Amino acid sequence: MKQTDTLASIAAEQEELAVVIHALARSRRLAELLQYIGEKYLAGRAAELTEYNIATEVFGRSKTVFNSGDDAIARVEAHRLRKRLRDYYADEGRDHLLRISIPVGSYVPQFCRRSDEVQVAEELPFQRNGEPVEAVPPDLQEVASLEIAEPVGSPGSVPVQSFRTPRPVHRWKVATVCTLLLITVASLSAIWQVRRKGKPSPTSSAITNDSGRVSPIVGLAGAPTTAVRIMAGYSGPSQPDSAGNTWQADMWFHGGGSWRREERLPVSRTSDPLLFKQWRSGDFQYDIPLAPGVYELHLYFISSDPSYQKTSTFDVSINGYVALTSFDVNSDAMGANIADERIIRDVSPSPDGYLHLGFSGASGAPALNALEVLPGLRHRQLPIRILTQTIPFRDHKGQVWNPDTYFMNGRLNTDLPAISGDPDPDLFAEERFGHFNYALPVDPRGRYTLVLHFAEFYFGPAAAGQGGVGSRVFRVICNGDTLLDDFDIYKEAGALHAVVKTFHHLKPTAQGKLNLTFEPIANNATISGIEVLDESN
Repeated sequence: MKQTDTLASIAAEQEELAVVIHALARSRRLAELLQYIGEKYLAGRAAELTEYNIATEVFGRSKTVFNSGDDAIARVEAHRLRKRLRDYYADEGRDHLLRISIPVGSYVPQFCRRSDEVQVAEELPFQRNGEPVEAVPPDLQEVASLEIAEPVGSPGSVPVQSFRTPRPVHRWKVATVCTLLLITVASLSAIWQVRRKGKPSPTSSAITNDSGRVSPIVGLAGAPTTAVRIMAGYSGPSQPDSAGNTWQADMWFHGGGSWRREERLPVSRTSDPLLFKQWRSGDFQYDIPLAPGVYELHLYFISSDPSYQKTSTFDVSINGYVALTSFDVNSDAMGANIADERIIRDVSPSPDGYLHLGFSGASGAPALNALEVLPGLRHRQLPIRILTQTIPFRDHKGQVWNPDTYFMNGRLNTDLPAISGDPDPDLFAEERFGHFNYALPVDPRGRYTLVLHFAEFYFGPAAAGQGGVGSRVFRVICNGDTLLDDFDIYKEAGALHAVVKTFHHLKPTAQGKLNLTFEPIANNATISGIEVLDESN
């Protein structure tokens, strides 16, 4: 082969590796494993791709005590990576001419043309209990059963860019490709800005009363059909939150004034303090153009009253009907500088095509920090899925878990070994531990199923610490009722194994909260994931 052909082949392999690593970014372990074996292979060091090196250099196993007979971490993760690559090339990567595979019994990657890779995949189907399994799981059963497709912009739709991105592959060709992409994006952005001139844009108020009502850019025919996210009182560029959702400047309002909070003030119970840096205050109204349908409304508030004694209440109406009466943010959040979220399901635009939200004073001036309108489910709240990590995660069913939020106290532990017993082990990549609580917002009219995901990462001979049964014991309380008492994860399943606990028919507080307390008895309480599912028909 000519030298130019060889260089072109290497460059193509580097490009494919970078693209696939980015596609796997939502699964940190798999992305790091593929990056490691890909870099070794392309550097001509394939002989170093051994089980020992992968276990110790990729997954942090001890170089002095690692025993492949007792610890199958490299084999397990390589098996998962093989399956994920097959899934990828069966779906979003199906048009790639070059494909990456990892032969069974080896850790050395192969770069094959599409026809060759398809043949290999057909010869080696993924097995579960000795039976072939489809490359792409046909899940999303919850949405299918409702005959409602989850709309773009809903909690089940998170941009790829918002997931964890692995360390870059240091290859000259990748850098060139990235540069070209940046130039292309910048050019498109410039074109969009030019075309945007002359069109109405959202306005915000000064620090006085104003009239900032803005008509839809293209009238009701162009009303939003996906999520609407607005930061009240904000006039700057759009901002992404921790889950990758985009929040816009204030629009579609009239009345009230915009104010900014003091930067030094902390914000508890949220992973997105950007939503609470400003607010709209006074009597005001939003007239949001919406396509016909059922929506779910999220209202975000925060109180800056440090005394926790001043009573300031207001009413919130939806299309002329009062939804919140004499609402007191300080009381609802149970303190100052604590993020408070109210959820109202089964919201629809009025016959004129607008969702009219009114904020009027009772014994004080109304104040709103942000609002969110999501395409919803009729008579059911959208599921809440939280994992104790700082980035979102998409599980094998396609369900998106949002970053850790609604909590107070406790700490995150990010250096954790792999677990077994769950189809999504990356859901357990981090944990919140200590003595902590969550205030989960729900519509107060519903009854809810709570699903808690645990694993014992520290105690037991297979983990890092000593001890065993009785080393970690804690209780879980919801709205004053004990759900788990003397709960011992190790006693139930041993170390590094998933444990799931499910509780039904939970009634929220009058404030629309499921207040969860994780109370230590021996050592720290821990949690890895939380789900809240509406039981309404």
